[in-house]
Amino acid sequence: MAIKHILFDIDDTLFPTSEFAEYARKNAIKAMIMMGLDESSNKLYSMLEKIIKEKGSNYENHFDILCNKLGIKENKSKYVAAAVLAYHNTKHSISPFPSVPRTLLSLKENYKIHIASEGNAVKQWDKLIRLGLSLFFENVFISEELKIKKSPKFFTIILKKLKAKPQECIMVGDKPDSDILYAKKVGIKTIRINSGRYKNIKSDADLELNHFFELPNAVKKLNSMI
Repeated sequence: MAIKHILFDIDDTLFPTSEFAEYARKNAIKAMIMMGLDESSNKLYSMLEKIIKEKGSNYENHFDILCNKLGIKENKSKYVAAAVLAYHNTKHSISPFPSVPRTLLSLKENYKIHIASEGNAVKQWDKLIRLGLSLFFENVFISEELKIKKSPKFFTIILKKLKAKPQECIMVGDKPDSDILYAKKVGIKTIRINSGRYKNIKSDADLELNHFFELPNAVKKLNSMI
């Protein structure tokens, strides 16, 4: 049975999310300091990272909490606005990994390609549109819209929507658990892209790649093993 569908994660698979997030957060801190906040950038960044870890990256009020923890009462809105503006302005600089567009075009010649992503639907679509990749994919499956976090059931739902068997699909991602382990549990073949904050963590992926442009050959290899 041949491979027909390839599912892709977004973050740290199609573009360097971890690097972008760090860059955007540091720009936000810099903006707060430029507006007159008398604190060191290292202290503020450390505090912000702890808040994000506690509340999650999709929480909307990280900078409000940061100001509250600093005891800021006057001009709080000024600092929050400066931080949010700087963070969102940084989005203009995001771009996919260099080989992503041409590799996706190559894969589209023989396979149907889709997104299978964890997160807020609007934010994930925003990334795809800003990256110039939204039109590459036949379907975009996002956990918020499927009303379930990445899990074996998440992938089972996708299989049903695609009317596909597990043996006809490959999942490509960077996370050892949500991208690789959960897909494998329902019988989907997996390819791990070694990038981002998880790159030094081992996984049970069927194949592991250091570069996105290696994907077409990797898919052919898995196809021959079925």
